[in-house]
Formats: sequence, structure tokens, C-alpha cells
Amino acid sequence: MPTKVDEAVKKDMTAEVAEWIEAFDEVVANDWEQGAALLAALRTRAREAGVPAVGEVVTPYQNTIPKHDEVPYPGDRQLERRIEALLRWNAMAMVHKQNKYDPGIGGHISTYSSQATLLEVGFNHFFHAKYGDQPGDFIYFQGHASPGVYARAFLEGRFDAARLKNFRHELRGEPGLSSYPHPWLMQDFWQFPTVSMGIGPLNAIYQARFMKYLENRNLIEKTDRKIWAFVGDGETDEVDTLGAIGLGSREKLDNLIFVVNCNLQRLDGPVRGNARIIDELEGTFRGAGWNVIKVVWGSDWDELFARDHQGLLLKRMEECVDGDFQRYKAKDGAYLRAEFFGKYPELLKIVEDKTDDELGRLHRGGHDPIKIYNAYKRALEHKGGPTVILAKTVKGYGIASAQARNATHSEKKLTDDGLAAFVKRFDIPLPEGAAKDADFYKPDDSDPALQYLQARRAELGGYMPSREVPPSTFIAPKLDFFRTWLAGSKDRAISTTMGFVNMLNGMLKNPEIGKLIVPIIPDEGRTFGFESVMKAVGIYAPEGQKYVPHDADMLLGYSEKKDGQILEEGITEAGSMASFTAAGTAYSNYKVPMVPFYLYYSMFGFQRIGDMAWAFADSRGKGFLMGGTAGRTTMLGEGLQHQDGHSPVLSGTIPTCITYDPAYVYEMAVIIQDGLRRMYEASENCFYYITMYNEDYLNPAMPEGDGILEGILRGIYKFKSAAKPAQIQLFGSGPILNEAVEAQTILAEKYNIAADVWSVTSYNELRRDCLDTERFNRLHPAEKEKTPYIVQALGNAVGPIVAASDYMKSLPDALSPWLGSRLVSLGTDGFGRSDNREHLRRHFEVDAESIVAAALSKLAREGLIKPKVAEKAFAELGLTTEGTGAAHA
Repeated sequence: MPTKVDEAVKKDMTAEVAEWIEAFDEVVANDWEQGAALLAALRTRAREAGVPAVGEVVTPYQNTIPKHDEVPYPGDRQLERRIEALLRWNAMAMVHKQNKYDPGIGGHISTYSSQATLLEVGFNHFFHAKYGDQPGDFIYFQGHASPGVYARAFLEGRFDAARLKNFRHELRGEPGLSSYPHPWLMQDFWQFPTVSMGIGPLNAIYQARFMKYLENRNLIEKTDRKIWAFVGDGETDEVDTLGAIGLGSREKLDNLIFVVNCNLQRLDGPVRGNARIIDELEGTFRGAGWNVIKVVWGSDWDELFARDHQGLLLKRMEECVDGDFQRYKAKDGAYLRAEFFGKYPELLKIVEDKTDDELGRLHRGGHDPIKIYNAYKRALEHKGGPTVILAKTVKGYGIASAQARNATHSEKKLTDDGLAAFVKRFDIPLPEGAAKDADFYKPDDSDPALQYLQARRAELGGYMPSREVPPSTFIAPKLDFFRTWLAGSKDRAISTTMGFVNMLNGMLKNPEIGKLIVPIIPDEGRTFGFESVMKAVGIYAPEGQKYVPHDADMLLGYSEKKDGQILEEGITEAGSMASFTAAGTAYSNYKVPMVPFYLYYSMFGFQRIGDMAWAFADSRGKGFLMGGTAGRTTMLGEGLQHQDGHSPVLSGTIPTCITYDPAYVYEMAVIIQDGLRRMYEASENCFYYITMYNEDYLNPAMPEGDGILEGILRGIYKFKSAAKPAQIQLFGSGPILNEAVEAQTILAEKYNIAADVWSVTSYNELRRDCLDTERFNRLHPAEKEKTPYIVQALGNAVGPIVAASDYMKSLPDALSPWLGSRLVSLGTDGFGRSDNREHLRRHFEVDAESIVAAALSKLAREGLIKPKVAEKAFAELGLTTEGTGAAHA
């Protein structure tokens, strides 16, 4: 009897469920978004009632948008198909021809082959170059697909055939094409360097946030512009690619669209051969709060799904992993019939009227314009958060010898038969000889396909990609504006960090440039004494401050604002650098000359984000990197992982990075004023790395005299002369300049040796000047030799040179070709230690006593004093002459 009751209840429940489904179907038929809202409301109610209602993060392995919800394709499919075929040919021919005549020059065919339709639907219907008089969409292209972008520019008439022939030939005396997207090399074309894996997606996320930042601060108009990032599925293994996706949903960046080209392969094999990368990425993005749209199967699969009334087709798909799907595309239709459909007799039945050739041509969604168009349209319409489109494609699509094969990334040229097959497959109107030579092909301008292509771009605002730089209207404050910081700290001991923060506050109040300054901090703003800045201009928060902070009643309470000026990124140097990149290129991308000041622990600067700093230079970025708590001995107590002894060495590897290591606030003021002038008023393509220290000491006023200003900027000036003619020269940088001054006193008072003290603000700039001078002299042997600035500045100064800094000895050593045997370098080679400054400087031998010892030792070697005098001095100074040096300790 109880069993019968249970069965009756179940029957009733089945009927009730059917009624609910019918009602839900009616809602969805009216508006699918209402259906989604209804489901969300039911989940909420279930949680309230204590009913477990876990939402799925991975949906069935099929298209997100069902066929009945698709809108018709608005373009001319025939003409677009022809354009795409021509692009495929010219992109392939560019790489093939180059490698045929210049073996090993490289290039990539397969990435664009898989991505062509994804890009073309965008170029023809979605990518806006302008929105009225406002800048248009930003596109982060997948770097390896650059030949396809060049091929489109060729059809558009922006490049001629000669330019395409010079792909990867940039040093042949005529315009060439860079290997990948490089704004430094093609400043009128590329906007974003992307080929270093993970940098493009990360920068795209922060670019989208920076766009909202500019809008909320009323510095640019609000438009419908989007940031599109084309990403390889293998690229998602890079931590940078997925590491910041939470920011997209947290800040509701509905101006951001990722298109992940899921061709199921890394560079040399499957991404997830034993799983499905689309499932994995769907779960990751959906779990992070993104709108996920899957484009898995092309339109020709719709008919097969309609024939399958048992769900076996979807079941079979979900039994397969990516290694299977790769194999199916690498083989032919007969193999697909036997291995995929053949597992179930019912599946063989639904394809019995299809030829093997038809099965072999079944499309994946990423090659179907209808599916892609609907996904893009849905992404544009989505509000309240970012969208990711997971589009399944085939790597090397259409290249018979390479399609879906593990070696396709290394495919650089085709055989004659391969070229003939390509011509036949895509119906390229080339005679046999021209096809074998891989000649570029462009129809006459009157051709309907080219006219269509031009019309679509005209409708969408012009050509893309394109980079423009408006004439500068920026006027840098004169040095007089910085007079407060040139006057010294009087009788108050301050750090250069505090001096800078005070200076930044002053610049933020400047009526001309204040609104353009973008302060960026990863975290620990209070460590840098940033409270006053945070209170003055607020921290950017797109929703404002929805809570009352615990310190609201304090003078410098925590303040978040919708139009806040500070970007406080949290503990992410990579994310902060991405914001620095967005702000530092805004002068071109948004036509607004934003001035970023990014403050961070110097140790976690170039060491952690060196690749992004290099890309920033490639982007022609501008701004100030402020390396806080700099040096290996000034950050007492922290030890090995925090103490920086090498950032100026690393920054010196970047051609456009101008590095300074100022000892005093007046030096910093001179450098920052000149940086504003050079970068923004004079439009120089460079950026600055300036060290800041947390050691408090008296800051003198800027000395008077000729050459001081020039010396600060060029890298060296005499800070303090000896009381009598000097026998030796002491170089100091940053806080170690104070140690050199103390060493000067010890040498004079204890050993009757006179020494001049020089402030070296930039070894890197001095070396660059030396290299430029040396090159001129080498290439102009008949002309009068030029003299490097370091030699000019030293003039008649005699004696050895002891150079000490808080960085590795290789920094001053870089000047040794021009200073010869005079130079003795002291520095902080080796791991850091936890201790105070006194012990740290003694350990690294850069304190005043160690400088004195080095000076006496060198004078003894030069025969200017007796060695016994130096040896006795070592004992008097308390120095240990035996044991392991810091570099090996």
C-alpha cells in the first residue's frame, strides 16, 4: 500500500513538473533573459528555504545560443566568403614566400587559419574604428595571427605587395612588417603588443577598467566602445591570462569581450588532450561571474541534432576529449563516420545520407559566420559584466598538410601540391605558375568583394588597427612650480618617499595637470605615507563607498569615490602594471595625456613585471615608475626577498626607460619636472624609473652654481668639494651619498686626505651618453673626437674614483671603459639580510668606513700612500679583512 501511495505522489509530481516546464517555456519563448532572471529568483528562494540549489558552472557541450534564438546574418555571405578566402591566401603566401627565399625567417600560418572567420565577422559587422568623434573599439589581436591582419590591410589598400614581401624584413632599406604586433616598430598601425603570452588578456581587462575610470571621472565621453581580446586556448595556461578575470566581473566591465580561439592546441600539441578545454574555461569564467557564450558546432550540425531524438549525438560528444576531436579533424570523413558516429548504430543512421566528404567538412562553430555573429551580438547586448566567447575552431583550418596536426605551429611553407590544394579549396583565381610562386592576389578596386570590404569599414568608422597621436597641447609646469621641494627640508629629517608624496599632492592641486595625474598603488599606500593623497582625491571605486569606514571620523580616513583618482589595485604588481600601461598610453588611445605615477616596492617592480615593462616600452608608453623602499640596505629588517639591489640594472635593459637614483628631494623635483616636459610637452617616447627611499635624513636645498641642473639630469655633478685640492673622488647615489659625505670627513680628519664628493643620479644615462659618443667617434674617424659627459664633468679632477651605491657593482662598473683603472666599485651584490642599516651597510661594504677603506687601499695600490697606512686604517675602522664577501654569503 505505501508503495502505491509513493507511486501516486510521483505521478502527481511528474505532472506538476511538466506544468512548471511548460510555464517556463512560455517565459523563455517571450524573452530568454526573463527566463534567466526567473531561474535566478528560484535559486534565491530555494536558498532561503534551505533547499540546496547549486548552479551549474559547466553546461552541455553544445552552443549556448540555440538555433531558434538566432537572428539572420545581415551580411553578404558570398562576398564575405570570397574576402576571407583572399585573406587566407595572402596571409599564407606572405609566410610561405618569406621562408622559401629566406629559410628560417619564421612566421605563422595556422593561428590565423583557425581565427580568420572570428576576425572577419568582427571586421565586417562589429569593430568600430570611431563612435562619432570619439575613439572606437580596442582590439587585442592574437599575436601569431598578425599575417592575417596584414593581409586585410593589403586588400584595403593600406599596404602594397612590396610591403608584404618585406614581412619580417625590417632592415632592408624599405618599409617592412614586424613579426608581431609592435607599436614601437609600426607606430601608425599597431596599438597593443600582445604576442608575449598572457600580456594581451591581462592588459585588456585593465584597459576596460581604465576606460570606465576615465568615463566616471568625466575625462572622456561615455560611448558603446568595447575592448575585444582574442586569446588562444593554450594561452590560458599563462597565469596572467586568467589571473585577473575576477576584476572584470567585480567592476561589472560590460565593455569587455574575450574571444577564446579554442582550436584545442598549444603551440606543439593538444591543450587538454585528456579533457575538454572549453568545459574547463566555461567553469573558470562562469565561476568568476562572466557571461559565457559557447560557439561549439556549426550550422551544418543543426540538422543532425534535429534528427537525433535520443540525445545520443550530444552524449557522444561528451564522451570525447580534445585529443579525440583533434584526431577527427586530422583524419577524413570516413574516419569520422567509423570512429565518432560508428559507436552507436543510431548515430550512423542519422548520417547515412551524408557522403564522407560532407562529414569531413562539418564545421566547428568558430568557422561559422552565423554562429559567430549571434554570439558577438549577444555579447554586445549583455549588461552588467564581461563576456567570454569560447569558439571551437581547427588549427591550420583549410591547410590539408597541417590541419589539426601537432606540428602545425611549425608549418612555415607549403609544397607545390599543398599550394595547389589551397588554391582549389578557397577558389583563388591564380594561374598555376603564380600559385606555385605563392604570388599575392588582390582584385581590381572595382571588384564587388573589395567594394563591399571598403563599404563595411567606412560604415564602422575606418580602418583597424590604427594608431594615432594628436599634437601635444600639454604644458609642463616650470621648475619654479617645484620651488618648495628645491628648498630642502630645513631642520627636519625626511625620506625621499615622503618628499615625493608631498610633491605629488602639490601636482594634484595644479589646475593645469592635476586632473591628468593617475596615482597607482598595488597596496600598502600607508607604507608610502599616502594617506593625505587618498583623502584629497579619493580611491577610485565605480560604485562609490557603500559602507562607513571605521576611521571615517579621523582626519585622514579611508575614502573611496566613484570619481576617485587613485587606482589602488590590491596585491598585484602585474595588474598595477597593466593599469600603468592603460594610463601611460592614453595620450594615443583616448587622446587624453594621462600621467601615471605608479608607486611600488622596488624589489617587486622590474623583477616581477619585467616582461610587461618591456611591452610598455613597445607601446610607446609614458609615465613614472616610482620604486619605493628602494635599495638593499635602506629597507631595514625585511631581508632577502624584499631588499632591492638590482632594479636599476634591470631597468637599464629597456631602451626607452630613463632611470634615476636621486639622493635628495631637490634632485627628484628636477627630474620629475624634466620628465613631464620631455614625455608630454615635447612628446618624447620614453618613461621614467625613479628610486625612492624610506630612510629619514636632512635634505639640503639645491646647490647653486653652473652645471648643477644639467648634471642632475645627465647623471652626475659635484656635490661637495674638498677643502683643499682633492687626491681622490667619491661617487655616491641615493642614501649612500650621505655615506660618501661622511667618508669625506673621515678621510680629511683622520688621514689628511682630501676627497671630492659627487652625486651620481644616473649611471644608466651616463653610460648611454658614453655609448652614443663612442659610436660617433668610431663612425667619424676624420672628425674631432667628442667627449662623454662623465669625462667632461670630471674635468681636471685627479685621483682614483670610489663609486658606492645601494645596488650591484655592475651599475658603476658599466662606466669602466671610460674611467679605466681609476674606478673602484662598491655595491650590494648578494642576498639581503634582516638587520638595521648600520649592519647591512657594513655587511655589503658600502658604509662610510668601507668607502674610506676602499679609498685608502686604492691610494696604496697607486703608490700615493704606504700600504701599512691602509692596513692600520682597516683595524682602526673596525673592518674585517678575511672571510666570505657579501656576494657569496
